[in-house]
Amino acid sequence: MQTVYILSGPAGVGKSTTSGALLRALNNCAYISGDDVSHMHVSGRQKPWESESELSLIWSNILSLTQNFVNNRIDVVIDYVTFPDEANWLKDKLKAFTINVVYVVLWTDHETLLKRDQMRTPEHQMGERCLILIDEFKESGLKNKHLLNTSKKNADDIHQVIEEILNNQQYKLED
Repeated sequence: MQTVYILSGPAGVGKSTTSGALLRALNNCAYISGDDVSHMHVSGRQKPWESESELSLIWSNILSLTQNFVNNRIDVVIDYVTFPDEANWLKDKLKAFTINVVYVVLWTDHETLLKRDQMRTPEHQMGERCLILIDEFKESGLKNKHLLNTSKKNADDIHQVIEEILNNQQYKLED
């Protein structure tokens, strides 16, 4: 069965690294970077965490891209800071398709998150925003079953993280 994988978590947690490894593990797949979709809006763009209309536009575009790939029998990996309401909204919008929607929130402790953020290039570092996102996830109604703690993982352990995402049914969003 086709699957849409939503890889989420605070900025700097390893979504892009994990997405890249997941894409290499899948046979017929597409990659949607929510950040890239967000930056398509060039003139007049607002920060999505400060503008409901900007965030809505981003999710409408992610939905359209996802539908196009699913229509062509292609699995999709979405890499974006996605809260439970957004993941469930996307799943509901895709219910006409016979697909699985997997929602994984990568998680780590504050110290590890800040260290990982500092390893990013300066223009991609989020600093305090990383910690703010941890609090926002905690307040979002996120179920523990969607958390995948990577605090003790490093790049050499990525295959274990991918196996967990591919094989653990707890991450599947239910109807």
